[in-house]
Order: sequence, then C-alpha cells, then structure tokens
Amino acid sequence: MVMKILMVDDHALFRDGMRYVLQQLPEEVEIMEAGNFLDGLRLAMQHPELDLALLDLNMPGSEGPVSIRYFHQHYPHIPVVVVSGEEGRGYMEKVMNYGAMGFISKSSTAAVMLGALNLVMSGGIYVPAEMLRQYSAISDNLIADNEYGQESADRRRLNTNEYGLTQRQMEVLRHIAAGLSNRQIAEKVHLAEGTVKIHVAAVYQTLRVGNRMEAVRVAEKLGLFDIPHG
Repeated sequence: MVMKILMVDDHALFRDGMRYVLQQLPEEVEIMEAGNFLDGLRLAMQHPELDLALLDLNMPGSEGPVSIRYFHQHYPHIPVVVVSGEEGRGYMEKVMNYGAMGFISKSSTAAVMLGALNLVMSGGIYVPAEMLRQYSAISDNLIADNEYGQESADRRRLNTNEYGLTQRQMEVLRHIAAGLSNRQIAEKVHLAEGTVKIHVAAVYQTLRVGNRMEAVRVAEKLGLFDIPHG
C-alpha cells in the first residue's frame, strides 16, 4: 500500500530534507509538493485520497494558523501536521485548535520528525516535548493560582502525581476513559479543543503510549483511576 503525503513549504532545501525523512517511513510513500499555500490547496482538491498533509505556517499565500483552519474545514478527512519554525505556545495552541493533529518544530532532528509522523499516522497527537512541558507548567500554575491562591513557583512546578501527570491531565485522562471525544472533553472542562489536544498529547507522552486505547489500558494497569480527584 502506498501512502500519499502532501508537503507544502516554500523552502526547496527544507522539502529536500523532509523528503529524505518521509522515505524512512515503514510504508512506501508518494510525496506531492507545493511551494505555496494555494498550490497546496489545489493538490489537496485534486487528490482527496491523501493520507497526510504537512503544512508550513509562514509561506506565500498563507495567513498562518488561520490557513490551517481553512485547510481543515475544506479537507477534514486529511490529517494535518504543521511543520514550522514558529515555536511560540500561542501558535501551537491555535493550530491545534484549528484542526492540526501535530506540531513539529523545524529545529527537530530527523529521528524526532520520523517518530512524530509515525505517531500521528497511528492516530496519535504530537507536540514537541519542550513545548508540552512549558504549556503544562503554565496551564497548571493558573489552575493552582485560581483554586488555592498564591503558592511558591517550586510547589506549582511539582504539582504532578507520582506518575508525572498534572491535575488537568488526569481530568482529561478520566474523560478519555469515559469514551469522550476531544470536542466533548473541551465542553466538559471549559477549554478550547486545541488546548485539550495538547493535554492529550502530554498524557500520551507521559504514559509512553500512542493512542487513547493504550492510554486507558496503561492507566488502568497503573491504578491511576483509583487516585482521588484533586
């Protein structure tokens, strides 16, 4: 079976490097390339059978995260991974909220990119580890401030259970076990869907799993659902 992948980036040298990475995937791949967002859209329209789209944020014809939303709205059946030099938390949150299943930094090694793509194609979500740690620290610090008042920064940084999951990640994990989708979890916990995706990615990384079923199985084995709330 041939996997069809669309790669849209305005830097030919980067596309050359990504082509090398994609050829290391376990499946045979057919790579379609575009140097701007509009040409990428045309290829997606011509090839609805695409298995994956890799999109840059800053290139001719693109308006950043908004273009990710546009692509996802028009081709919701094609999984989107953003591959970008932008590493700000705000960019990551927006693209995940707009439908992306992964965010890969262009500064990543070939091995990291390969692992990220394998994870997404197996149904998982990928966010760079450093950005996950940064996001989780900020997110749970806000929870701590809102619920308990001012605490020391050191105490908040250690606000995880013995398995490394924060209070918010445990909440998301329980909803995953209940069979809720990311959108349903977002409604339950009053967060944007993209933010939930980031917490799901953090749960996957911490438990070293690649999908929801594995996450629930490992959590049950560790007895995580026996841990009291809060």
